[in-house]
Amino acid sequence: MNRRTSTVLAGALPVVALTFLAMADHIPGTGIDLTVPYAAEGPGPTFDTLGTYRGENVVDISGADIDETEGNLNMTTVEVRTGMTLAQAVRRWLSEDTLVPIDHFIRPGETLKDVSQRNEALFTSSESAATIAAMSYLQRPVEVRVVGTAEDSASEGVLREGDIIRSVDGTGVTLPIEVQEAVRAKKPGDRIRLDVDREGTNQAFDVTLGSHVDHPDVALLGVLMDVVPADGITVSYNLEDIGGPSAGMMFSLAVVDKLSEGPLNGGRFVAGTGTIDATGEVGPIGGIAHKVRAARDAGAEVFLAPSANCAEAVSRDHGEMSVLKVDTLTEAIDQMSAYDSRPGSAVTCEEYLSN
Repeated sequence: MNRRTSTVLAGALPVVALTFLAMADHIPGTGIDLTVPYAAEGPGPTFDTLGTYRGENVVDISGADIDETEGNLNMTTVEVRTGMTLAQAVRRWLSEDTLVPIDHFIRPGETLKDVSQRNEALFTSSESAATIAAMSYLQRPVEVRVVGTAEDSASEGVLREGDIIRSVDGTGVTLPIEVQEAVRAKKPGDRIRLDVDREGTNQAFDVTLGSHVDHPDVALLGVLMDVVPADGITVSYNLEDIGGPSAGMMFSLAVVDKLSEGPLNGGRFVAGTGTIDATGEVGPIGGIAHKVRAARDAGAEVFLAPSANCAEAVSRDHGEMSVLKVDTLTEAIDQMSAYDSRPGSAVTCEEYLSN
């Protein structure tokens, strides 16, 4: 080997080594992890809550007359990529994805499975809140349904899945929080009376309350509850592999649209995001810049954004798509109505931020 060849090889070896380290996720035979401690956020898929997914209605309602819908009410998602090599992270960053510390998504001691289960629980909770908010807007009655009971709790062996709790100590209840407040007003060992509808039969139970494991002075019934429409309507949500609470507002809008006359969206392609609680309050979410980008690329004309997210929502190019600010379910409906009658009359995020 001549001197020139050896010099070239000597100079190339560090480059090859650095390239390997940038592209490899571990060093073979050592167990050393070379992935970066960051996650990449980017635009995820969007789903029309008025449409179908894998042959099923995304928002399926039975037991009521369904009004014909028009246009789109798309929920938006963020794609999160973890376990990246340095090269993959750089490519994501160059494509306008956002790099954030991995502990933003995975808490200390958590596994990816734990994160998935946590997001699934949040998604399920958002579905229940979406139904309550929609029924409240439509002025339809709701009732408290037993989903299950905690092991070794006061309710175990007394309440059953599917029971409808009508009243607590003689006071009617229609929301889980009302049951919880009645229990919290008691002390461990106190008796509480539950009036329950079990498969069409009214039954009453006197239950001795237990105590909270971490707070011995706090009374505990140990019942898992959700809310369902009281007039025979059943609402179900059919989306798999989607987690988190950010679809709540769009789910609620879809329920209202299907159970009321005329299209809420004016027949347009509307997309959006935002959490929702039982009172119809819309809350902020993460990664909205990527959701706006996904909606723009999908062809949406209007995007509904929580007011707390407005600055980030319009921080990047959103083309001709109007980004409207919302704080409540009612305001989201009013904003779409205003845009439909005269687009300039709806309050955009830019106008909201300038006031």
